[in-house]
Amino acid sequence: MREVFLSHASQDIVKARRLRDVLQAHDVPVWFSPHHIRGAQQWQDEIGTALARCGWFMLLLTPSAVKSMWVKRELSYALIEKRYQGRIIPLLYRKCDIRAISWTLPQFQVIDFTKRYDDACDELLHIWKKRLRDDVRKKLRRKS
Repeated sequence: MREVFLSHASQDIVKARRLRDVLQAHDVPVWFSPHHIRGAQQWQDEIGTALARCGWFMLLLTPSAVKSMWVKRELSYALIEKRYQGRIIPLLYRKCDIRAISWTLPQFQVIDFTKRYDDACDELLHIWKKRLRDDVRKKLRRKS
């Protein structure tokens, strides 16, 4: 399986890490900038390299993401790349105007994380024909 690019606003780093941990616990490889960019690396180049390499694009939707110039740039790239067709996954974490980030987003099936986090994780994992493991579900419910 090719890596999943996780696009998020820097203010949403805690949410991104939590999601990355769930996906990695189920053998879904995830790339996201705070985890993969070290020190003085040219972060713009690293993001571009990752976007060119990854096979899936996930977008953590929050009011901060809608305002983020970098999230918009990442999404714009994914929208024009053929390999991302049918592989863009919007994740609604906080209510926001998704049209403000791209007029195209309402056409995608959005996975709603605003209600039960564990159920949303299970729905997301179904994309890769996986089920949320019971031990992970219990941890998620304790943290909610």
